Amino acid sequence: MRVLIEVLYIVAGLAAVVLLGWLSAWSYPLGRHDIWLVTGAAVVVVVLMGVWPVMRAYRADRLALDGAGGND
Repeated sequence: MRVLIEVLYIVAGLAAVVLLGWLSAWSYPLGRHDIWLVTGAAVVVVVLMGVWPVMRAYRADRLALDGAGGND
């Protein structure tokens, strides 16, 4: 369950980045190429920032499932 929550945080971050990029490119057409370049870099950063929390959540979920299964 923790992994799902962390992935949803990443998806929300990506949606926000793309929305801001789209709005920025729409409002300043002369800088559209540069805006999408920076948006792409921001997408990479959001994903990279989400990797560690997803790994921690996976470990925590795995330990919880292993612990719950060992009590039977």
